[in-house]
Amino acid sequence: MNKKLFTLASTATVAAVALAGCVETKSDVKENDSATTETAGAKPVIELLGMASSEQDMNIVRDQLVKNGFDVKLNIQPDYGSFTAQQDAGNFDIAISSWTTVTGNPDYAVRGLFKTGGDYSRTSDETVDKLIDEASTLTGDEAKEKYKELEQALVFDNAYIAPLYISQKFQGIYKAEVNPDTVRLPKSRAQAWETISFNDEGKNASETLVLHQALASLTSLDPVKANDGSINTLNTNMYVRLVNLSDTDEVVSEGSLSYDHAVAENNEEYYFVLRDDINFAKVEGEKAVDTGDLVSAEDVVFSLNRAKDETSVPDHRTYSIHENIDTVEIVSDITSLESVKTADGKSVLEELSDELPAAISEVVTDEKDVDNAAGKYQVVKLTTPNPFPQVLNYLAHQSGGIVSEAAVSAVNTFDVASYDPNTDIAYGDQSTVTEGASYANHLAASGPYILVKKNDYEATFVKNPAYQAGTENEPKIENISVRFIQDNDSALSALRNGEIHVLQSVPETKTDVVEGDENLQLKTADSNAVSYLLFNTSGRETAKSADLRKAVLHSINQDEFISYYQGKKKPAVSTVSPLIDTGLKLEADSKKVKEFLKAYNESK
Repeated sequence: MNKKLFTLASTATVAAVALAGCVETKSDVKENDSATTETAGAKPVIELLGMASSEQDMNIVRDQLVKNGFDVKLNIQPDYGSFTAQQDAGNFDIAISSWTTVTGNPDYAVRGLFKTGGDYSRTSDETVDKLIDEASTLTGDEAKEKYKELEQALVFDNAYIAPLYISQKFQGIYKAEVNPDTVRLPKSRAQAWETISFNDEGKNASETLVLHQALASLTSLDPVKANDGSINTLNTNMYVRLVNLSDTDEVVSEGSLSYDHAVAENNEEYYFVLRDDINFAKVEGEKAVDTGDLVSAEDVVFSLNRAKDETSVPDHRTYSIHENIDTVEIVSDITSLESVKTADGKSVLEELSDELPAAISEVVTDEKDVDNAAGKYQVVKLTTPNPFPQVLNYLAHQSGGIVSEAAVSAVNTFDVASYDPNTDIAYGDQSTVTEGASYANHLAASGPYILVKKNDYEATFVKNPAYQAGTENEPKIENISVRFIQDNDSALSALRNGEIHVLQSVPETKTDVVEGDENLQLKTADSNAVSYLLFNTSGRETAKSADLRKAVLHSINQDEFISYYQGKKKPAVSTVSPLIDTGLKLEADSKKVKEFLKAYNESK
């Protein structure tokens, strides 16, 4: 059964976007003379941080601020690493930032970004923290109202961020070779490779599908140790999860490790009946081989326990995503599935029993006893300390990927507390798959593909021969190359020349190029990507004065961004905007800017 359970909206990658080499340029836009006059002649200096790739957005923000009586200093950084270094050093008042909610649920859109102590948070506000926690337990209209309260506190009451726009997705396909109907463009989840096919299906076994990503340095191939654009798509296709997101952000069992899943009526217990047609793959002689090791409930328990434990691996990047998991266990008594009811009054056993190879006659705790055809299944039970239906969205995140307990334990023999990256090798270290003297591929993939090797030019993947063979979810293409091309224009040229087959992110300003090429097809979809200004709340004037932040906030005119991008952007209020329409709206208002600047100057 293709189970569709609650997701408040739809669901990528964390991406704070920024800019390069400390450059200051002068705006051609004349400032609003009355703004300066009515704020006692004060001209606050605002340092705007961003990356070179976002320079046009920086210019628009600068011009809007200059019009409203600010002086603006641009701090443009060449790449994401340089940007984050500047951000961490506090060398900014506002920073061009962006966030994509790759899990399709609004809690992920705010918890790590704005809750005190969150992975990416620069905010510490008890009211905001309380609203985030309260909203996470609600559904429907109640959730909508609570997220409206959160947006009000986050944006309008305190101006911790200033929204710019919501992006759309534009995908380019080299239709001369690849069947566009087989290439998915989900709203939130990373690109799914297993469905893609060449027009001539006979080529699937012999030809290499060439895909693209900008970043060549991979943070980690251990799914819990990274959460960024360098590995999200790669790890999503290397590790299967308990559930997936559909292209429209519904939580489904389709294409996952579970045949089906069920939620107890208390929204604190979650059950998954596992399939037995996925084994781990490993690499031998640059080929993928079936290890014969079932991706089992034991591996699920191991994987999710380490996912939620901050101390399980050095430099754990994703534990906060799974902090609402309380326990993970293998069900040993079938009668317990009969006694627990779901919200529609069925027993969990009934809910899990739809469209299985055979009816559940026995639940087993040892993978050696699994035999779905004979009615013997493993069932995993997960609990949360409080009602938290959004936990399912987090399980669909790449960090919820199931790893091999045996393979990971064999590599991670070091003491986590004393881990030394100069001498210790952790599971998923990119050096172990990089061509050269360091190559010692130890990966064990539970997903449709496994990474064989990489260099600065590309990463090479091959099909997992033991991934749902003979089903509709079996990968179509044997060999995939992910080509590393940082420059967008170069990537687009490679697509037009047939050097890559799918360009997942076509710039808004270049969609006409794709549409005008007879060899290409453009696909468009909504996304959960929001760009916004992040205020520095430590050490700068923006940290001391909400009035100053609000003056910046009400200087932002989103219509100008939408016009520049030829209508291919949408208005935003917060990172929740693509998921829930709270009814709030940011309006540019020069009168409010003057009032807030005046209040700021009088308080100095």
